[in-house]
Amino acid sequence: MDKFVSYDKMSKKEKKKLDSSKRGNWNGVNPATKVVDTDKKCYKRKPKHPENFDE
Repeated sequence: MDKFVSYDKMSKKEKKKLDSSKRGNWNGVNPATKVVDTDKKCYKRKPKHPENFDE
């Protein structure tokens, strides 16, 4: 049975192996193409005096 070694004391290779085993799978989906459009990209003109706009 292997001895327990804390994550901080592991070597870089062992950390990389452990992290890659825990990492999920995207199943061929490119996450960079899945960007959600936001309203900030579209410029919306605001009234110059919004406090007087209600009248």
